[in-house]
Amino acid sequence: MELLTQLLDMFLHLDAHLREILERYGTWTYLILFLIVFCETGLVITPFLPGDSLLFAAGAFAAVGALDLGLTILLLIAAAILGDTVNYWIGYGLRQRLSAGWEIPFVKQRHLDRTHDFYEKYGAKTIILARFVPIVRTLAPFVAGVGEMTYARFMSYNVVGGVLWVVICTLAGFFFGNLPGIRDHFSLLILGVIVISLLPGMWELWRARRASPAQDPHASEMHSSK
Repeated sequence: MELLTQLLDMFLHLDAHLREILERYGTWTYLILFLIVFCETGLVITPFLPGDSLLFAAGAFAAVGALDLGLTILLLIAAAILGDTVNYWIGYGLRQRLSAGWEIPFVKQRHLDRTHDFYEKYGAKTIILARFVPIVRTLAPFVAGVGEMTYARFMSYNVVGGVLWVVICTLAGFFFGNLPGIRDHFSLLILGVIVISLLPGMWELWRARRASPAQDPHASEMHSSK
């Protein structure tokens, strides 16, 4: 419970925590930001780390000269791309072990084949949009590796998604993070950033549900009677 409280405090008061890090560690802050983004995107066990909100806060501090905007963007793009790449290869390694005889309950070969087909067909949209959805951002490259998405295709969309994510979120913080109304309600803004980042995933889920017609029970009965 205490850990959950600390994580919530870190998310909602990220400006205060980042200010403290800057005051205490100076230029080492760049490395800390790099590691947080790398772990959030590259390790499937750390999806709880701040992503969008951290980029926004970094942009806001760059606007007041506490961070160099160009260096911050370049480092965080590198961290995002490298993180997804590592996560892909972790998933790919798991896939190879499963193919070699490892067994995981409820995971069958047909599930892996379906995952592969899905990523070959929808991988571009998935990898790019997942960048803007917390938790999904961490899971998508791992599942792409498990599904053996073609590596060249994965990397191309990994780069595009990483660049878009970092540039959009950081520049949003740079241009809007220090406006009086926003600065005075920074905690609410961070919460809003998190909610907005969930919208693409919710939209795609709604579209998928709408595109899948409900199965006619009478048709199922007729099919089973045959």
